[in-house]
Amino acid sequence: MVTINENYLKLKAGYLFPEIARRVNAFVEAHPAASVIRLGIGDVTEPLPQACREAMVKAVEEMGDRATFQGYGPEQGHGWLREKISVQDFRARGCDIDASEIFISDGSKCDCGNILDIFGSNNTIAVTDPVYPVYVDTNVMAGHTGPADASGKYGGLVYLPISAENDFTAKIPTEKVDLIYLCFPNNPTGAVASREALQAWVDYARANDSLILFDAAYEAFITDPSIPHSIYELEGARDCAIEFRSFSKMRVYGYPLRIYGRAQEPAG
Repeated sequence: MVTINENYLKLKAGYLFPEIARRVNAFVEAHPAASVIRLGIGDVTEPLPQACREAMVKAVEEMGDRATFQGYGPEQGHGWLREKISVQDFRARGCDIDASEIFISDGSKCDCGNILDIFGSNNTIAVTDPVYPVYVDTNVMAGHTGPADASGKYGGLVYLPISAENDFTAKIPTEKVDLIYLCFPNNPTGAVASREALQAWVDYARANDSLILFDAAYEAFITDPSIPHSIYELEGARDCAIEFRSFSKMRVYGYPLRIYGRAQEPAG
């Protein structure tokens, strides 16, 4: 008899983003004259920049020529791309991250869930509250939590409140936790973490043999030079942190756009 993963039954609500879309659509239907600014789902509102369009066209043309055609790429991502990321995103900021330590995937959202495949089910997990829903939902579906209580919080998770009252800074737990989800600049609050605050988390993780899962998807929005773009800018972070990055958040007008050319070409 085929069985199902009953952990899915612990999910007490629909996924957040479809619910946001449902409510927005209902409002627009009821108020057709209203001008709605959509800040929910992270979709784009402007066309692709010229540099992106030209790079895509060039890549397609290469695939149509027998001399430059390529089949499946390397499992970890093309070497020239990993090297560019190593140099421009990490070494340029003083982070000793080699290309061999970088894995190119389909995005940080998927990685935040897929990374759980390598961890056991008996880890104590800390998340900020509020939190990006992927961190919680994937742990629920993987069987790493208990059921939800009346407020929607799941047993087995350590919730770290962030609000205006504590300046949107999560307090380091007094008890020992094993996995720590941190996202800065934060989704959904937009708060950033100072160098001192991040160093305190790194020091805690090293002292407790914990692992930080650091979601840096929004690092391209940082303009304050005192705010770290990567957790690897902090002393000791290589010993206790895995960082997730995203290409999709770089395509924002008014913020830097990084174009990674092939190894033999200069990067713009």
